Amino acid sequence: MPTEFARRVLALLAQVPPGRVTTYGTLAELAGYPRHSRHVGHVLGHLPDGVTAPWHRVVGAGGRLSRPGSEQADWQRLLLEEEGVAFHVNGKVDMRICEWSGEVV
Repeated sequence: MPTEFARRVLALLAQVPPGRVTTYGTLAELAGYPRHSRHVGHVLGHLPDGVTAPWHRVVGAGGRLSRPGSEQADWQRLLLEEEGVAFHVNGKVDMRICEWSGEVV
């Protein structure tokens, strides 16, 4: 059974529209737990069976993909590109264009 924190994080993540990204820190803050970005990563890394969430729309601070150079990062980038997310030549998401910070769309 997910904790209250996990439920809040997943509910917020469900609001991130395709083509936009948010950060672990932003989700933690919006969930009422500022400075708990690692806990957000734990929630997303340990989703219960049958629970789906657009995990690929969560990036590190400054637009960094998690685990650069890994298959997971390649998959995340592919999913984001399919949604129209813009990337800089350095491989980071263009947060100026694509960041979602909690606004209702």
